[in-house]
Amino acid sequence: MNKLTPVLIVEAIEPALAFWEDRFGFKRTIEVPHGSALGFVALQRGEVEVMLQTRASVAADARALDAGPGEARGVSLFIELDDLDPVLRAAEGAEIVVPERRTFYGMREVGVRAPGGVVVIFAQRVEG
Repeated sequence: MNKLTPVLIVEAIEPALAFWEDRFGFKRTIEVPHGSALGFVALQRGEVEVMLQTRASVAADARALDAGPGEARGVSLFIELDDLDPVLRAAEGAEIVVPERRTFYGMREVGVRAPGGVVVIFAQRVEG
């Protein structure tokens, strides 16, 4: 595994940007609109990255990332790795909440629910 990035699930991204950018010096590296607002933003400062995604964007993309009542809400984990295949084998029998897919942002990924309810997205960068 190469990198762990928290994905903070929020109602709206715009109000959170001043906190990350102005206070702590993070810079936007990715912006994805959702309707008339931002649906997803990746922010980075040095080697530290945090991602923000709106509940509406999550609902449209992969509802399971925003766990239901009584489960871990408001955060999922995004782990980049070199090869997804060993993770797919290790996840056999676990609850798959985001089936294996290729994304428009160049990742092959799968989402697995960990004990306690947190969803972990494992992602391998792919060509094209």
